[in-house]
Amino acid sequence: MDKAKLYGVGVGPGDRELITVKAVRVIKECGVIAVPLMKNGGKTAYDIAAEYTRGKRLIELEMPMSKDFAELDKNYGAAADVIESELKAGNNVAFLTLGDPTVYSTYMRIDRIMRSRGYETEIIPGITSFCAAAARLNMALCERDEAMTVIPASYDIEKSLELKGTKIFMKSSRAIDGVMEKLREKGMLERTVVVENCGMDNERIVYPANGEVPDKGYFSIVFVK
Repeated sequence: MDKAKLYGVGVGPGDRELITVKAVRVIKECGVIAVPLMKNGGKTAYDIAAEYTRGKRLIELEMPMSKDFAELDKNYGAAADVIESELKAGNNVAFLTLGDPTVYSTYMRIDRIMRSRGYETEIIPGITSFCAAAARLNMALCERDEAMTVIPASYDIEKSLELKGTKIFMKSSRAIDGVMEKLREKGMLERTVVVENCGMDNERIVYPANGEVPDKGYFSIVFVK
């Protein structure tokens, strides 16, 4: 019997209408749905796609966010073992991930592990959070010869502020206060807007130059034009 297949499925940024037709088809065709479990027990990616998973078996994978690479490798290895047991049993697995699987996603490490073990994988792209947020703002991310840079805000951002073009800071979370302070120091707040939880019920648009304070949520995206 041919080995079963692992799919990394991007379900979009949060708006349930932004999941792609292909993602829905793959989810419906897979017998097992894998979802990363957030530290607070939330399953955001699953919540977006829940209506297409009825009758499917759900496996929850504990993958807490950390900068401890040893801890991350341990968690990824454990998750890969669970997925491998399903593939060995002949069950195709859809691993759900927010946005697109290739952009700051926990899925890509799992994908590499499974391919190294000889399993077939396929990535189903999804709409990224920063594209959805830009659409929400009616804002072009880049035009003509303008550059665009996507930056993880949880790391050192000092040099990135010197780059030309549109700067997008993702994974802001607890680092957002530091980002706002550096933007203030460089006189860039007037060109800054923050979109929180784009497409979700608690979506919020924040203009720091007006004295509005961004939330420290993981789903906050900072745009600097």
